[in-house]
Amino acid sequence: MDKSTYLGNADAAALDALYQQYRKDPESVDFGWRKFFEGFEFSKASFEGTGQAVPEIMDKEFRVINLINGYRQRGHLFTKTNPVRERRKYSPTLDIENFGLEASDLDTVFQAGSEIGIGPATLNDIIAHLKQTYCQSIGVEFAYIRKPEVATWLREKMESVRNTPNLSAEEKTHILKKLNEAVVFENFLHTKYVGQKRFSLEGAETLIPALDSVIEKGAELGIEYYVIGMAHRGRLNVLANVMGKTYSEIFNEFEGKEFDDDSLFDGDVKYHMGYSGDVVSRSGKKIHLTLSPNPSHLEAVDPVVQGIARAKLDRRFGNDENRIAPILIHGDASIAGQGIVYEVVQMAQLSGYRTGGTIHIVINNQVGFTTNYIDARSSTYCTDVGKVTLCPVFHVNGDDVESLVYTINLAMEYRQTFHGDVFIDLLCYRKHGHNEGDEPRFTQPLLYKAIANHPDPRKIYIDKLMSSKAIEDTRIAEKMQDEFKATLEEKLNEVKHSSSGNRLSFLEGDWKGIRPASPEDFDQSPVTAVKKTQLKKIADKINHLPKNTKFFKKIERIMADRREMIDNNKLDWGMCELLAYGSLLMEGYPVRISGQDVERGTFSHRHAVVRVEDSEEQYVPLANLDPKQARFMIYNSLLSEYGVLGFEYGYALASPNVLTVWEAQFGDFFNGAQIIIDQFLSSAEDKWKKHNGLVLYLPHGYEGMGAEHSSARLERFLSLCAENNMQVVNCTTPANFFHALRRQLHREFRKPLVIFTPKKLLRYPSCVSTMDELAKGGFQEVIDDAKTDEDVVKKLVFCQGKFYYDLSEQKEKLGVKDVAIIRIEQMYPYPEKQVNALMEKYKKATSYVWAQEEPENMGAWPFMIRMFKKPIQCISQPASGAPATGSYKKFEKRHQAIIDQVFAKHKKGLEMGVE
Repeated sequence: MDKSTYLGNADAAALDALYQQYRKDPESVDFGWRKFFEGFEFSKASFEGTGQAVPEIMDKEFRVINLINGYRQRGHLFTKTNPVRERRKYSPTLDIENFGLEASDLDTVFQAGSEIGIGPATLNDIIAHLKQTYCQSIGVEFAYIRKPEVATWLREKMESVRNTPNLSAEEKTHILKKLNEAVVFENFLHTKYVGQKRFSLEGAETLIPALDSVIEKGAELGIEYYVIGMAHRGRLNVLANVMGKTYSEIFNEFEGKEFDDDSLFDGDVKYHMGYSGDVVSRSGKKIHLTLSPNPSHLEAVDPVVQGIARAKLDRRFGNDENRIAPILIHGDASIAGQGIVYEVVQMAQLSGYRTGGTIHIVINNQVGFTTNYIDARSSTYCTDVGKVTLCPVFHVNGDDVESLVYTINLAMEYRQTFHGDVFIDLLCYRKHGHNEGDEPRFTQPLLYKAIANHPDPRKIYIDKLMSSKAIEDTRIAEKMQDEFKATLEEKLNEVKHSSSGNRLSFLEGDWKGIRPASPEDFDQSPVTAVKKTQLKKIADKINHLPKNTKFFKKIERIMADRREMIDNNKLDWGMCELLAYGSLLMEGYPVRISGQDVERGTFSHRHAVVRVEDSEEQYVPLANLDPKQARFMIYNSLLSEYGVLGFEYGYALASPNVLTVWEAQFGDFFNGAQIIIDQFLSSAEDKWKKHNGLVLYLPHGYEGMGAEHSSARLERFLSLCAENNMQVVNCTTPANFFHALRRQLHREFRKPLVIFTPKKLLRYPSCVSTMDELAKGGFQEVIDDAKTDEDVVKKLVFCQGKFYYDLSEQKEKLGVKDVAIIRIEQMYPYPEKQVNALMEKYKKATSYVWAQEEPENMGAWPFMIRMFKKPIQCISQPASGAPATGSYKKFEKRHQAIIDQVFAKHKKGLEMGVE
């Protein structure tokens, strides 16, 4: 075999460059290399001083260095991390021949041993040290990390202890206790509730002592709050044995008597529920744990957890990332297959979304539903997404509980030191099929033959403790098991003889003082007016830039235009939006906005952040209103909808007194986040009894620009509306938009608010409001036609949004008197009382029309036909598979045809000279 393989050749130039760097400045290389080169030069000088030629040993020192780096870079490929089947084979191996070394070198002492912290050592000892560090129950990927201080920290941490745990007898006993709880709890449920789905943790029970340990370790390092997200598998075990949810509460759920307090509350399956509670660490520190509820859409909870954590950072911990940490527990198939994971990983270091580093744990069952791992991904590992952002990745044998505890504690130290993400790939198995009633041998007969004969992690650990003399009598473990079983039996008996159910507990403290809504709350909006003096004071602050700073000329012109708006008392959409934020900030309500290009606004109407000319410096007028104001936060997001909307949902979940806004660049972009809308925004109150005040801005309106970006799919949101679960509005005036935003925080309850925002109306001359409209009243669910006489009106035309202006202008052009155009500003909750009052007002009207820009099968018509109590005609585009045409000429023609149809009689009369 060629002794100079590509491994040696690849690193020789780098080593030589490092050596030349050392010769110029020894302090410029890290300590390990410095010591190695010192020893190398000493040996070299000894030979040269005697006039002898430098022997081959000097060249071999570099080959040993290559060997060391080979283990650091590729040792993870040759580990003993798979508990139930053989690992895939990789080549070249780490055999010494692949590094230009021979068996005869094994007893030779090499200075290169200093590089791994053991000093000059034989090649045999160096290899043994490397194998123990990188090729046993723990594999690690970190060589791609580009920051030398990070890579050095990891190397020194791992190599100094050979990645081998050294636990006290007390620690081992505690691990056995938690492992006992995990295994016995699953066995107990399996025998007591035969055939019931629970998505057990069996095969991965070592997760429980690992979570217990990392929570303890984090507490030692200053963490006071953990936010945890996970899918269904193992959730019940985590709830019971980590989170502190009582066994009685879990048994209640199995018995079908989950909730006492609300017969109308539908609830969710037990392995989707969230939980919040306090635990006390073994060192006496109080720690708060929150496990977010999660739907069956795997990984959907990831951004929600991050949003909750960021809200806590902002509102409770003063942005101290040492005090709170997210933990995400993934599945191997989902982390590899779900794009949301990539979106969340890419958010980790962004200023608007960072949470100080996440501990990612993958329960690697080596199978997804029924799909074998070789069909589940193209990457080597399911965790390879972590390498995209240069995170360390550990692979751990799930049967080796001590190694897992060691690894997760090291991960927490890394997180607290560098505030970056870290991944732990927990190689384990799934004892049953996808659920307890599934037959896994249909698709994995060989794997499940091996699993059937495999002892559980508790048995493996007891055997290890016995063989190492850590315990000398198995009766200690048996007693532990019997006592825990007895506890479970006692709790189950109590539940069976009790009629009481559970009380939901999740983020309760954040929602103190905020009550559930009642149907009567939607009859009329509250007064949200702001005094003119206050509005003018806010306007003055946001329309003037700091002196002696040169801003982009167009920005200065925009500010001048805004000042003119105030002087002329004609406020456009952007001005009213900014005044809404400013008024809330001055009242003590923080505001957070994120989304693509939100700082200036997709259509350049907002300019909440302005740039200094020829500089990266920026100025945020709304953050400089008053020293006592609340915090204003606005962030341009990464090009993500799913991840960012999920994050903002989580943020709003933990911050009910913050106006939290997500803006889509175009309304139809929410399609990419449909899972968050379906599984969280619209249904969380019904499933988990969790309210949310998140606001969505979805630009909407037909301007002849094609099928994309015309429609924000109003029909989809309205199809999700029921039980007053959210609000859907499409405002026609800046003032009503102003009041809609303020209303969101001026009520005693919270509901998601979906606002269909305009494009054309942002600068439309007739779409303006006055200071008086902001300084009195509140949001109007319905706006009457002020230009009609109720005694002559024969037709009521109902519409919403930008289309109102098209109809109103045509009505004025034709001089129509007997048609009233009614604007439905709030589609849901449907303002039935206001609509009925107007129909009563126009008693002489004999026909009712719903007019919309959208095709008949889209827009609000499918909703209106259900809600309207009298026969009503729809005037719209014909039903279509796409929202709009791509031809501007076709659009104009079709658009005008709808308008003409609304006023067909009057247009015909005008053409004939008859009024």
